[in-house]
Amino acid sequence: MQTEEISRQVREFIEENFLFQEEAELADDESLLDAGLVDSTGILELVAFLEGTLNIQVADAEIVPENLDSINAIVAYVTGKLAAAPAAAAVAA
Repeated sequence: MQTEEISRQVREFIEENFLFQEEAELADDESLLDAGLVDSTGILELVAFLEGTLNIQVADAEIVPENLDSINAIVAYVTGKLAAAPAAAAVAA
């Protein structure tokens, strides 16, 4: 999956579920927590979205701001997880 597609899907999810002002702009590097867009429940919703839509498993230890606090951080995290998945599957085979 291309980085641009992941970014589009993540942005769309955040805008539909957390951004309630039509004209509000959200920069790709803006903190979702600092902007007041998500709280702990919102993070769990985001994790469920990532696992269900992008086919990744998010470990409890990975639920940290470094991975989930901005669109850029989420995209980098997901891209890394997807890149690691084929390597892990090859080792398991």
